[in-house]
Amino acid sequence: MACSCPSVITSTARHFDERRVRKELAAYRSSGPGPTTHGLLRQLSGVEPLPASVLEIGSGIGALSLELLQVGVQRAICVDMSSAALTANAEEAQRRGVGDRITRVEADFVAIAPTLPSADLVALDRVVCCYPAYVPLLEQATDHSHHLLAMSYPRDRWWVRLALWVENAWRRLRGDRFRAFVHPPAAMVELLRGRGFRRVREVATFAWQMELYVRNAT
Repeated sequence: MACSCPSVITSTARHFDERRVRKELAAYRSSGPGPTTHGLLRQLSGVEPLPASVLEIGSGIGALSLELLQVGVQRAICVDMSSAALTANAEEAQRRGVGDRITRVEADFVAIAPTLPSADLVALDRVVCCYPAYVPLLEQATDHSHHLLAMSYPRDRWWVRLALWVENAWRRLRGDRFRAFVHPPAAMVELLRGRGFRRVREVATFAWQMELYVRNAT
């Protein structure tokens, strides 16, 4: 099943509503990037040459892009299904003086991927777990990366699966149709390898895996 069906788009946009997004923005302003974003930034630290452009898929408030723009990345494209998240990104980008260096697109990336330009770095921070089908997402992500791909996703451990099952059950009881998924890491790695990328850095927390891939030289 592709992820571009209206029900997935609607449920994702409703889940990441104004209240949730404002809470995330406040946390970012007070404490900086969250654990997975911080982990990906650490993976990208010291990469030479610094990517000139980033395409952040499922960007949310765009914390990763905002941080990268502050250290020398020239431009970013943030794609997200939540208008509230993109509004918050515009507000924070303006506050940081980088508003003219970000393009925002409100849509499902998989559905509109052919209309988007490629970038030196494609980033998917806590995004794979929001898609019912990871294959079309990662295929399009690799197609749009000139050189680097960075992603974070839930580890395939019993305690992570249990936690997501509880969260999804609670959402179901509340009438929230958004769901999170644990996809097979080995299959995702194999897909990326098959599309010409090799993993060069990785780090894990109790619940999350963060990885950096480089396109193989041709």
